[in-house]
Amino acid sequence: MPKDSSIKSVLIIGSGPIIIGQACEFDYAGSQAARSLREEGIEVILINSNPATIMTDPSMADHVYLKPLTTKSIIEILKAHPNVDAVLPTMGGQTALNLCLEAEEKGIWADFNVRLIGVDINAINITEDREQFKQLLEKIEIPAAPAKTANSFLKGKEIAQEFGFPLVIRPSFTLGGTGAAFVHKEEDFDELLTRGLEASPIHEVLIDKALFGWKEYELELLRDKNDNVVIICSIENMDPMGIHTGDSITVAPAMTLSDTTYQRMRDMAIKMMRSIGNFAGGCNVQFAVSPDEKEDIVAIEINPRVSRSSALASKATGYPIAKIASKLALGYHLDELMNQITKSTSALFEPTLDYVIVKIPRWNFDKFEGADRTLGLQMKSVGEVMGIGRSFQEALHKATQSLEIKRNGLGADGKGYTNYEQIIEKLTYASWDRVFVIYDAIQMGIPLSRIHEITNIDMWFLKQYEELYTLEKEISTFTIDTLPKELLLEAKQKGFADRQIAHMMKCLESQVYNKREEMGVKRVYKLVDTCAAEFKAQTPYYYSTFEAEIEKADGTKYVSNESVVSDRKKVIVLGSGPNRIGQGIEFDYSCVHGVLAASECGYETIMINCNPETVSTDFDTADKLYFEPVFWEHIYDIIRHEKPEGVIVQLGGQTALKLAEKLDRYGVKILGTSFEALDLAEDRGRFSELLSELKIPFPKFGVAESAEEASKLADTLDFPLLVRPSYVLGGQGMKIVINKKELEEHVIDLLKSIPGNKLLLDHYLDGAIEAEADAICDGEDVYIIGIMEHIEPCGVHSGDSNATLPPFNLGEFVMQQIKDHTKKIAVALKTVGLINIQFAIKDDVVYIIEANPRASRTVPFIAKAYGEPYVNYATKVMLGEKKVKDFTFNPQLKGYAIKQPVFSFNKFPGVNKKLGPEMKSTGESILFIEDLKDDQFYELYSRRKMYLSR
Repeated sequence: MPKDSSIKSVLIIGSGPIIIGQACEFDYAGSQAARSLREEGIEVILINSNPATIMTDPSMADHVYLKPLTTKSIIEILKAHPNVDAVLPTMGGQTALNLCLEAEEKGIWADFNVRLIGVDINAINITEDREQFKQLLEKIEIPAAPAKTANSFLKGKEIAQEFGFPLVIRPSFTLGGTGAAFVHKEEDFDELLTRGLEASPIHEVLIDKALFGWKEYELELLRDKNDNVVIICSIENMDPMGIHTGDSITVAPAMTLSDTTYQRMRDMAIKMMRSIGNFAGGCNVQFAVSPDEKEDIVAIEINPRVSRSSALASKATGYPIAKIASKLALGYHLDELMNQITKSTSALFEPTLDYVIVKIPRWNFDKFEGADRTLGLQMKSVGEVMGIGRSFQEALHKATQSLEIKRNGLGADGKGYTNYEQIIEKLTYASWDRVFVIYDAIQMGIPLSRIHEITNIDMWFLKQYEELYTLEKEISTFTIDTLPKELLLEAKQKGFADRQIAHMMKCLESQVYNKREEMGVKRVYKLVDTCAAEFKAQTPYYYSTFEAEIEKADGTKYVSNESVVSDRKKVIVLGSGPNRIGQGIEFDYSCVHGVLAASECGYETIMINCNPETVSTDFDTADKLYFEPVFWEHIYDIIRHEKPEGVIVQLGGQTALKLAEKLDRYGVKILGTSFEALDLAEDRGRFSELLSELKIPFPKFGVAESAEEASKLADTLDFPLLVRPSYVLGGQGMKIVINKKELEEHVIDLLKSIPGNKLLLDHYLDGAIEAEADAICDGEDVYIIGIMEHIEPCGVHSGDSNATLPPFNLGEFVMQQIKDHTKKIAVALKTVGLINIQFAIKDDVVYIIEANPRASRTVPFIAKAYGEPYVNYATKVMLGEKKVKDFTFNPQLKGYAIKQPVFSFNKFPGVNKKLGPEMKSTGESILFIEDLKDDQFYELYSRRKMYLSR
């Protein structure tokens, strides 16, 4: 059946600000859905309150509404667009589904004659309401864990008495495991039950027997109106049941499942999907499997929408689930659609993987002092990375190298744990770094059987680890001169980085690199093609691996490299790696726009990134995508292979900037602002000398490398002092101290966690107003794209402040200083591209806090508020294609736009919620107000000093 021709206009609901449990995988899904529907000639109207995403870019839909996700907003939009035929709620996570249900209950869809596509209300209710779901499983004879529903405290107590402990409490209609908990002991039950009932919007929880130590699997499915179902991908959680899948290390395809059990699981998933209502689209089903030879299967849950796992499955297979799901929602059948990668096979073709995917979550516990760091049913990670390799070991190593936590991979970097008690503790209570600790345990000689007994991680995975350690031991018996080629090749095939191999043989990374070159052990690039190369793929989406040479009949040797280099002029854009606090989706927005702008200038565009949730790693954003760690060795090999005109580093946040020095040292051209200027802005001493020459005021400061130096400095600077390490992002390690005791404690603490770093001590301007400006500069002319005033006082990190565009109470004299300082600094730093400058204003004097010659967190916000494509302009300036004066700037904004931070403190009960110089927000929303009399502004302004912590 072809598409339903009565659907001409569709409303897509987005997922709002990024929070723990709902990140940019929904931006990716929403963006794909919008593109997919517009390809069919359908008008797309989009609502989302998140200014940092690609999804809310004016180019993504016919009408974009940056409004709060409420039924009030929905009514406003439907009144403005009476022609809307349908709503697609499956692309915006739990937020969109819950809003869709609320609108249904209030009769809004019926009032405006709008129908739901992609899912039906029954499917949402059955899957979200734990009681209904349990009854459905009984009816279709699918095994489930013994469970009962409680909608009161008393009922919960009765169930606990009946089942005995340990138990699991899961609230209905929540996301990311919010409110879910294991209850090991009776004395903890009352508190955890209360928390669960409060977390559920309908005050209902499911209490079930805990399936401790069982293995956990997920299947990603698609279904059409004709009841065709395809399984896109099987995913195995390396961590057993008891750790939320968003916090688990996951592997695709499933590694330790027997074929017969896999077939049983497939049949169950298809049966479940076909029984939850008449809907067409994507679906995620989770199962537990007993860790014995019986392999009993128990269904855990089913989500009738795209999810975090479907973003992972899309990137893992190259099969764009959200794009196809949107077409199915219009009525298409799978056999009528093309596979987007091969362009020659049908979408009813199930992907086959000839490589392995490993996803590792990225946590930010350092931002939540006092947080419970053990992993459990409630998701705590803020992002994730994915590694692609020819073996589990290679993919695991690539994923650990992508995390950006100063590790070079598993072990072999001198950073492992060596204390027996500490290792056992971290294995027993699943910790964020358990993926590394397993290696340390094997290195210490703890038997695999003991590690398995503690962690319940399948022996197959543990044996893979053991093989890696055995190889490390063998390599360390050689020197760089005696190392045989076979061993070097094996180490590379198993994912060890050059610097890890150098650590094993006590030599330099560059020596290992040269040895590889000399022996011809070089990276080759393979296509992600959905079909294990059975059909030719049309999309250039690559990962790297190492292969042994093949010898032809005539004696010549070669390795097969599927990445063919064209003779076009090329530009590489470095992505921003995993999401974390301080560096989120806003940099992905900048990277995507950078790629599109370079393409408009006639360049072949190449994207390097390892974040599976983002639009930048979509297979058709850039001309070529390398899904690789943003890690020096991988990047340098791609540069040598592709030979680009240059590399853009200022769009990928601190991740890309950190690589600028090495790129410069190795003679790779940095497009836009030079490394020299980037370094000058980061080096506080040199930057302050520059400000002195320009006669621009800045707070008194000093640099210390020890607690003693800091104490002497304090005598000349006066308290309060702002203490921070250099070269960090998101205010990491920043603190305001008010006396010598606090100063000494913080300095010792910092030097312990970041040894060898220089610490900056600034006199903190108490009670100052903070403002910031973003500008585009071509080295001569400067255009200020936006000046924002923070509602909170100076001292709250800019990422945690409510930023108002334009400023609401800075006088003309202050505004003129901001403009003059911005222009002088941008030109003096020889900025080519974007720059962000932060100011503190006290007694009508504007002081400079810092300057960052790169895309900042606020650039997407300003672009959305003013309706102008600033990243596009800035990229054309970086490439030397345009000058600032070539653009006609025409910002449009009635009233004010406020960038509002959003926090995920509810995931960390008991954590200090006070704000200070270290950033804690996980996302942001945008609020438009007509004037300063607006109640919401008044409320924000009245609370502005409440949060400042010293």
